[in-house]
Amino acid sequence: MLRVDLNADVGEGSPEEADLLPHVTSLNVACGFHAGGPEEMERAVAAAARLGLAAGAHPGYPDREGFGRRRLSLSPGEVFRDVLYQLGALAAFGRAAGIGLTHLKPHGAMYAAAGGEPALALAVVRAAKAFGGLAVMAPPGSELLRAAAAAGLPVIREGFADRAYLPDGRLAPRGDRGAVFNEPARAARQAVELAVKRGVEAAGGAWLPLEVDTICVHADTPGAARVAQAVRAALREGGVEVAPAKYLNRWAVSMG
Repeated sequence: MLRVDLNADVGEGSPEEADLLPHVTSLNVACGFHAGGPEEMERAVAAAARLGLAAGAHPGYPDREGFGRRRLSLSPGEVFRDVLYQLGALAAFGRAAGIGLTHLKPHGAMYAAAGGEPALALAVVRAAKAFGGLAVMAPPGSELLRAAAAAGLPVIREGFADRAYLPDGRLAPRGDRGAVFNEPARAARQAVELAVKRGVEAAGGAWLPLEVDTICVHADTPGAARVAQAVRAALREGGVEVAPAKYLNRWAVSMG
């Protein structure tokens, strides 16, 4: 039977977050730099513990004004320290909730930069390794996954149900018309394509092959809860088991 993880970026202040949680199997929790803070982090990891969801870190650039979607001119050393700092903060709340962190997925501009630049990819992986070892979630074929695999860390290949793709495999810029879609049927169709057909229809109609282990639904997309519900139902109807990615079942790091 086909199997895929369904993840969501949370702890960012979305009013739909609570309604979305029952439909996903793993969470990427914002760590306070681009969004959220202690209250949101505590709430998210408590929900993960209560619902049996895998909890990972979603570190970003220190850019609350731009929601972490602006590329900052930070050195690899600065990125390493910022990511490690955020991992430690989230891990403290995880320990209080009785769970360990399973994975790391950079947010926004950091996700894009580390996905394409070897030096920044290595900085993020160094933080995951220094923390004690975390699975790394990133796009298929990215520099970030290459660096993680070279460092001996588990890798989780991610696709998106609610974002349009360019023919070269990059996500369409958010400012482009149709780059983000919140129609449940549209997102559900793309999720099934990713899980069953191993690809998506990119902008312009070209077929883009993509092998993924997890599919993301953004909690801050309007109608996110309805989208997540439709995605999970469509996957089930398509014969796909929705469950945490294989490494997330056994890979958890708790400091202390």
